[in-house]
Amino acid sequence: MLYFQAVSKQRYDHITDSELLDKFYSDKDTQWLGILLQRYTFLLLGVCMKYLKNEEAAKDAVQQIFLKTIVELGKYKVTYLKSWLYMVAKNHCLMNLRDRHIFIPVEGRTEIIATETGPEERINKETTLTILEKALSELNREQKTCVTLFYLQKKSYQDIVDTTGYTLLQVKSFIQNGKRNLKLLVEKKMKATE
Repeated sequence: MLYFQAVSKQRYDHITDSELLDKFYSDKDTQWLGILLQRYTFLLLGVCMKYLKNEEAAKDAVQQIFLKTIVELGKYKVTYLKSWLYMVAKNHCLMNLRDRHIFIPVEGRTEIIATETGPEERINKETTLTILEKALSELNREQKTCVTLFYLQKKSYQDIVDTTGYTLLQVKSFIQNGKRNLKLLVEKKMKATE
């Protein structure tokens, strides 16, 4: 795991998370982040264990989340650190599982999803994917770029802003309109194949 300079726990117990974040934002000293991340190490480890089901993988994930936190908090301001860290950890683990082609059920869903049963279903899936790919290529450049980055590459709004140079408002608009247009195109193409 990533360890920060050892600090006396009692020395900083009286300082709240927001005060530590403010100190970091004012002087960019990562010591403040080190103190904060020490407070949340067990929470992060618990989240990672929940998803990855492996202690070593979870410890590695926590280290990667610490590094990501240092980079991301240097870029933009976070108000509620605990919930933000939880989401970063959860998303990191889900991406890790996705990269290894391990899928977990959506929380709260109780029904069993049918597995692929035969060649007919496989052909239907391939047809749907082909239609989706064609429909995506018909979107305008901005919508196609933003939809691809957001849904397929799992980039955040801020990552898309940084990558494309569009404003945050433009990115949100391109994604929303692109999603709507993509749905309409797919429906139109599906009807044409019936």
